[in-house]
Amino acid sequence: MISVNVFSEERAWSKKLKNKDLFFKKICKAFPKKYKFLNKKVTFTILLSNNKNIKNLNKVFRKKNKSTDILSFPLDKKIKISKNTYLGDIIISFNYLNKPRSQDIKSFKEKVAKIFIHGFLHLLGFNHKKNKDYSKMLKEENLLFKSVRSKIN
Repeated sequence: MISVNVFSEERAWSKKLKNKDLFFKKICKAFPKKYKFLNKKVTFTILLSNNKNIKNLNKVFRKKNKSTDILSFPLDKKIKISKNTYLGDIIISFNYLNKPRSQDIKSFKEKVAKIFIHGFLHLLGFNHKKNKDYSKMLKEENLLFKSVRSKIN
């Protein structure tokens, strides 16, 4: 079972996602069976942030002095899912996802779901440094998004 802790340091998130905890829990609940981790307790944290703060984290931890849509910090490089596993942390920038500002709420939520899935897969050890890894990760992202799309409202 997946347990997600959601924190927000950017007030603008509340205008687009009324119940942030429920939004991410619904997504996780709709994951295919292999990502539900039945009979296990898998936990991770999401921080809903902004460009300024994510730029600072990106500079400190990745030596890149620019903002980005998402950062993922896996607890371990080699993930071994045991009875009780903490995967790591995901930070998402509101400013990055709220473009264009004129997008409707459904489009915004779909963007958030897609980027969340991307970050979640990074916590599980997926990456996109090489083309074959990119293809594998993209395939998983699409599989996960297909399973959750109808739950986004």
